[in-house]
Amino acid sequence: MKRLHIEGGHGLAHLKLAELPDPVPGHGEILIRMTAASLNYRDLATILFGGHRLPFVPLSDGCGVVEAVGPGVTRVKPGDRVIPSFFPGWQAGPPTSEALGAALGGTLDGCLTEKLVISQEGVTLAPASLTDIEAACLPCAGLTAWRALQDGGIKAGDVVVVQGTGGVSIFALQFARAAGATVIVTSSSDEKLARAQALGADHLINYKTTPDWAKEVRKVTGGRGADHVVEVGGAGTLLQSLNAIRIGGHVAVIGLLTGLNQEIPVNLIFGKNARISGITVGSRLMVEEMCRAVEANAIKPVVDKVLPFTHAVAALELMKSQGHFGKIALSF
Repeated sequence: MKRLHIEGGHGLAHLKLAELPDPVPGHGEILIRMTAASLNYRDLATILFGGHRLPFVPLSDGCGVVEAVGPGVTRVKPGDRVIPSFFPGWQAGPPTSEALGAALGGTLDGCLTEKLVISQEGVTLAPASLTDIEAACLPCAGLTAWRALQDGGIKAGDVVVVQGTGGVSIFALQFARAAGATVIVTSSSDEKLARAQALGADHLINYKTTPDWAKEVRKVTGGRGADHVVEVGGAGTLLQSLNAIRIGGHVAVIGLLTGLNQEIPVNLIFGKNARISGITVGSRLMVEEMCRAVEANAIKPVVDKVLPFTHAVAALELMKSQGHFGKIALSF
């Protein structure tokens, strides 16, 4: 089998094609023949900045067909189309150190490989309504957006702010619209905002021309503020997010695109009775719930570009340039 792995150091120049014998599943494990994968900013960060043993196979998100099963496997069978879990050891319940301790494309080898061995407990049947490329977009970006809104208790009539037009934000737009919410999208690109409007965004804010976008959120909500903000920016946008929410509003912190550290505005947090959730993907049970919602609402992941998996460096360069809308995917 062929795989791409990081060896000899970190950075895109160290992503190398290798050929290895096909792995064999052990007890309770399955062998997946990968058919598609997708990229997340987290994948780029792990490749560029490291923090994991070498060599390692990046990418958390993919889709494939079960090719073989080891002894004791009962959850799936050869021929099933599956998506792996970001955290294969987190099946249900709240997050724990054990549940978050092993992640694909980091502490565990990921999906940038033709064959992947994984525990039978770490996969979910892919939605029948999606292609392999579309299903490969769900495990990290889709689930992160899903959990961000579910943890906030989203309901019909709520107002949701999504930052930017990357994979998580576009999924959040789609899930929020399916729940009957009003959606406000921020971006620095009028072209991308127009594409978000075509997907159902109700209000558009260009944060380059309107730097105080929280003020604009309050304006379009009649001074009340948003019920939810899907916070992908990090340190550089957190204060705006807190200013944008209503009293008792929810900020789901999931990203770090604008930095890691920010002084904590304690007075703003308690003054607004703000609810702040840190979101790190989710469990297999959450994946199953999300997949049912995807099928019931005929949601189609937005895939901007598809490249062969051997062109992963070019795909990662595109992600680094932030030139995409929605997801970048790879085919095998």
